[in-house]
Amino acid sequence: MGFLNKLFGKDDTTNQPAEPTAPGNSEPCKTEQELIERFGGIGFERQLDFAEVIGNNGWNIDIQKAEISFGADLIYPIQVLGSFSHASETWLWAWANTQSALPESVLQQALQLKKYGEENEIDLLRNSQFDATMDDLHLIGMTASGMFGSSAYYIADYGQGAMVVMIKSNTLDKNQKDQHLRIATVFPQLISQFEMNHKAALLNYLSAKQYDIVDEALKLTGTKNGHTISAEFDELNRLTKLNA
Repeated sequence: MGFLNKLFGKDDTTNQPAEPTAPGNSEPCKTEQELIERFGGIGFERQLDFAEVIGNNGWNIDIQKAEISFGADLIYPIQVLGSFSHASETWLWAWANTQSALPESVLQQALQLKKYGEENEIDLLRNSQFDATMDDLHLIGMTASGMFGSSAYYIADYGQGAMVVMIKSNTLDKNQKDQHLRIATVFPQLISQFEMNHKAALLNYLSAKQYDIVDEALKLTGTKNGHTISAEFDELNRLTKLNA
């Protein structure tokens, strides 16, 4: 996954999980592809910002405090989504991990994702354990990041496995960039990592960034604060041109 695999902090934020949100189309997602199309753009952008903050710092998690730290000055509250075993290459949702005795307070977002999966018949979110790859971990992380309005997700690799945690911090949110031109670099990176309907993904990304959108047959135009971004697509909704 290139850049994303490098993303394997105490401030004024509490550890209360946000309610799920849905940028763009308000209809619930029904497939894994729709999840990444709906939430991938804004989630990927937040990862870029987060990577700049933590740099190459090591991590430490205190489950009882529900915190992750990247040094003495970068400490953030977390929610735990689940864990990945390198040996068996399987994913286990945190709500199904009874052996770890995780505090209920860190399971709220994982449980909300389970409910979403059950209501919309999405196996990725409702099956307690399944064969997985690192791509699936990023899919889960970006979906949750966009859905809950999180600041970022982090894949904490501890050797035998890796834990995916969600981070919400007012300080991180204030430091997030809202540069118009970065869409033209973020979005091509996203669609190079996952299979998706490019047009649907860009529409949701622009909606999440609160752009006013004109949706034409093979073209999207978004405007915000006097700036315009336009995209053209082929008959299969694949991106052919992107101008900011």
